[in-house]
Amino acid sequence: MPAPAVEKDAAFWQEPLAALMTRLDASADGLGAAAAATRLARFGPNAVHGERRTGLALQFLAKFRNPLVIILLVASGLSAFTGDAVSFFIIAAIVFISVSLDFFQEYRAGQAADRLRQSVAVHARVLRDGRQAEVPIADLVPGDVVLLAAGDLIPCDGRLLEARDFFVDQAMLTGEPYPVEKTPGDVPAQTTILAAGNTVLLGTSVVSGTAKVLMCRTGGATALGEIADTLLAKAPPTAFEQGTRRFGILIMRMTILLVLFVLLVNAFFHRPWLESFLFAVALAVGLTPELLPMVVSVTLARGALRMAASKVIVKRLAAIHNLGSMDVLCTDKTGTLTEARIHLERHVDPLGHDSRHVLELVYLNSFFETGLKSPLDDAILEHAEIDATSWRKIDEVPFDFERRRVSVLLDDGASRLLIVKGAPEDILRLSVSYDLDDGCGARPMGDATREAIQARFEALGSEGFRVLAVATRPVDRAHPHAVVSDETELVFAGFAAFLDPPKQSARAALAKLAADHVAIKVITGDNELVTRHICAQLGLGVTGVLTGADIARMDDLALAACAERTTLFCRVAPAQKNRIILALQRKGHVVGYLGDGINDAPSLHSADVGISVESAVDVAKAAADMILLEQDLGVLHAGVLEGRRTFGNTMKYIMMGTSSNFGNMFSMAGASLFLPFLPMLPIQILLNNLLYDLSELPIPLDRVDEDSLGYPRRWDMDFIRNFMLVFGPVSSFFDFLTFGIMLKIFHAQAPLFHTGWFIESIATQVLVIFIIRTRRNPLSSRPHPWLIACALLTVTVAALLPFTPAGAQLGFVAPPPSFFVILAGVLLCYLFIAEWIKQWFFRRFYPHTAPRA
Repeated sequence: MPAPAVEKDAAFWQEPLAALMTRLDASADGLGAAAAATRLARFGPNAVHGERRTGLALQFLAKFRNPLVIILLVASGLSAFTGDAVSFFIIAAIVFISVSLDFFQEYRAGQAADRLRQSVAVHARVLRDGRQAEVPIADLVPGDVVLLAAGDLIPCDGRLLEARDFFVDQAMLTGEPYPVEKTPGDVPAQTTILAAGNTVLLGTSVVSGTAKVLMCRTGGATALGEIADTLLAKAPPTAFEQGTRRFGILIMRMTILLVLFVLLVNAFFHRPWLESFLFAVALAVGLTPELLPMVVSVTLARGALRMAASKVIVKRLAAIHNLGSMDVLCTDKTGTLTEARIHLERHVDPLGHDSRHVLELVYLNSFFETGLKSPLDDAILEHAEIDATSWRKIDEVPFDFERRRVSVLLDDGASRLLIVKGAPEDILRLSVSYDLDDGCGARPMGDATREAIQARFEALGSEGFRVLAVATRPVDRAHPHAVVSDETELVFAGFAAFLDPPKQSARAALAKLAADHVAIKVITGDNELVTRHICAQLGLGVTGVLTGADIARMDDLALAACAERTTLFCRVAPAQKNRIILALQRKGHVVGYLGDGINDAPSLHSADVGISVESAVDVAKAAADMILLEQDLGVLHAGVLEGRRTFGNTMKYIMMGTSSNFGNMFSMAGASLFLPFLPMLPIQILLNNLLYDLSELPIPLDRVDEDSLGYPRRWDMDFIRNFMLVFGPVSSFFDFLTFGIMLKIFHAQAPLFHTGWFIESIATQVLVIFIIRTRRNPLSSRPHPWLIACALLTVTVAALLPFTPAGAQLGFVAPPPSFFVILAGVLLCYLFIAEWIKQWFFRRFYPHTAPRA
């Protein structure tokens, strides 16, 4: 079957439906699998920003865009033209190996991350070959028929074939604050796509009801695709990404200063310009942490794989660092602090007596409700003994989070009744009478009766019950529709009380999070009494309570002042959840938010770490950075520790670059002041840098001390600067000591000097990792075996290289045996002094906590 022509400018929302289906070669029963595959090949993935991945060859070549690499290759090419072809080939080979390592490691990390993201990709229910199927949204094509329900993301621009009480939130495109009802049918010719009531658009979401939709446009051809660049802005950089950028700028400035210094010194001493230029560029390469992107990528990817093993799927890798930095977690209680196995325990009238009438009313409301059903609805509908067949639904006012209630208008052939179910405070406020179902009819509700009913509600809450209220309003049989204004002058019928037991694993998880300095804030639509009861059973101390009404009276500054010392936020509206998160961030906290509902999407976006669960609605999963495969705080705690572990391993590389590596390069620049020759040849500097980088490859695998995981890990440039200023001079001191030994004891000329310092430089740079990788005594903290093996192998290669033919080509000579005896003494002294300085550094600057860097 040939794929249809889908013109981007075709006003599909204005076409007669029959003509549209003919043009799309579609039917109400959906496409066949073969036809869908053909159309996918033609139209491409259903993604606004179709991932046009660069080919592997171009990705590899892009690694050579580094300015230092380009300068190095050009300079080595010049040396080849001057007759030094050996130097050219050696330098080119070193650059190629270094770039290849970087590319290969990042590629593997990217592939692993992609596989994890695809494992939690949002799916849609479509009709394929006449049967329902779950298909990734990216694989949908024009002509597909999609089945939508409350909580779903709308995956296309399409026409409604069928709809029932179907309301859509399209604020992302239109800015409308309230859901819009959509119905099948034709619209006037002048209607725009955003105003068309028969059309749904990509990027919007279903608030309530159900629908069957014919997909007309996908991907970049949609209305969202046309304005994607303005709406789908790139996520702002995380604190860690900003920190690495600042670190890069710091290193770049220092590199420029050292390179200019070296060039001026060599020009002053009239040394060969090409050799001096190559030396300066090689020095810049040695200073540049060129493996930092690779170390970050690999560390994050490995962290994501380990988190996946702990049942946490990472959608955005950079969020792992934020999870490690998180010091406040905001969460609902249902399913997180409780089992989410809700049971309807009691159904009582206004006097507190068991009432089957109340059960019948809440059952009818839940049975005929077509919006997003909550766990409370599921618990009600377990009472299938209630017979609803005699009732017919006329209309519905869907639930929304501002009203906190849902109404259905029903007819049994003799009367018409509006049944309203929702938050007890609101239902009671709207009620003017009450009914005991004793045949006496409705009685007026006086102040004393209202207070008694309110007290009964509070008593149920203090016993740990979640409570819904139900009320009715008889209407004339000619009453055609249900609207919000009908929810007045209600007859109060009673309460439905539910029990949701505390989750057994939550108590231990809360204790672990608290021990690891993550504060828990419970943000819920439930009332204070129930929430306090649950927190007491779980041992979660409550230091303050704010209700939605309290928050509404506060400005942002007042909320920021109160939010820090508040544990419970009860009866909050969706917009207030967002305000709470922003208030905590304003006070300097890194905030995580755990949510799974339609109303959680804005908060998931605003939080530093948006966390959802596999069973969440599509809009929540799409907004989240991470997906928990189990709705369990214990799983999240394991993710927090993995985030800190990932951060810790990344910082090891940065600390290496700011201590011995920087110290060695500084020594090299300083040595050029008094040596009659270059302290190391350009080729030797590049080889030194390559061997050093090889020794660092296993850092992402390394263990992190448990005591370093007990605090949120946050980027701190002050720590990095202090660390560099303390450890850099220590490394340089031993470099200059080596210079003195080579010149005074061995009377070394250039080749022997180069050889001796090359070996000492590699040994000090590489072996100091065992000192700075831990705050503990290095003998009590076990490194990963691969890190040990690579470090020792690198030092061994450097020590043996001068005795090989390759060493002669590189300008090395075999040092005397006594050199290695003295080198061993220098190394032991260096490592001992470095350990002493490290202990002093942490006692002086970070005596009580792990460093925030």
